[in-house]
Amino acid sequence: MIIYICIGFLAQMIDGSLGMGYGVSCRTFLRTAARLPAPVASAVVHIAEIPSSLVSGISHWRIGNVDRRLLLKLMIPGVIGGILGARFLVGIGDRLELYIDIYLIIMGLLILKKAVSGGQKSRSMGRLVYPVGFAGGFLDAVGGGGWGPVVTSTMVAAGGDVKKTIGTVNTAEFIVTIAETTTFAFFITGFADYRMIILGLIIGGVIAAPIAARVCRSLPVRPLMMAVGILVVVLNIYNIVELT
Repeated sequence: MIIYICIGFLAQMIDGSLGMGYGVSCRTFLRTAARLPAPVASAVVHIAEIPSSLVSGISHWRIGNVDRRLLLKLMIPGVIGGILGARFLVGIGDRLELYIDIYLIIMGLLILKKAVSGGQKSRSMGRLVYPVGFAGGFLDAVGGGGWGPVVTSTMVAAGGDVKKTIGTVNTAEFIVTIAETTTFAFFITGFADYRMIILGLIIGGVIAAPIAARVCRSLPVRPLMMAVGILVVVLNIYNIVELT
C-alpha cells in the first residue's frame, strides 16, 4: 500500500505542476511491476485518477489557473474521444503507442525550443482546441495516460499561456476521466481484485493535488516550459525503449 501511495503522490505532483504525467507514470509502473493487461491498467489508472483530478481541478480553479471558456471547449470533445478510446482499447489493444510517443517527443522538443528562445507569447487556440481535446481523450483512454501530454504539450507548443493551459487541462481531466472510467466499467469486470492498488494511488494523488497546484502557480514561466518539454521527451523515449 505504501508503494502505491508513493506512486500516486509522485504521479500527481508531476501532473498537477506540469499538466501531464499521471497516467503515463502510473501505467508504466502497473504494466511492468504488476503485469496488468493494457485495458485493465488503463481502467485502474483512470479509476484512481478521479478523486485526485477533482482535487487538482478545484485547487487550480481556486487560485486562478483556469480559463473557463477554454475549459468547456476542451471537455466536450475530450469526453467524446475518451469514450471512443476506451471502447477501442477494450476491443483492439494498444497498437498505437509507438506513434503516440513519436508525436509527443516532437511536441516536447518544440516546447523546449520555445523555452530556450524566449519566444513564448500567449494567444488564443481558436479551433485547434476541439481536435486536440478529442485526440487527448482518445489517446488517454487507449494509452492509460495521455490527456495531459497530448493536450498540454500541443497547446503550449502552439503558444497557449503556460499556467492557464496547465490549470485548465487538469480541471477538464476530471470530467474526461469519469467518461472513460464509466466506459471501461461497462466492458471490464473484476476491479475488486485491484482495490489495494486503486486505494493507494487515490490516497497519494489526493495528498499531492493541492500542493502541485500551488507549485504550478509559483514557478516562473520559462523554467516551467522547460520542465514540461523535458518531461514529455524523457517519458516518451522511455516508452519507445520499453516497446522495442
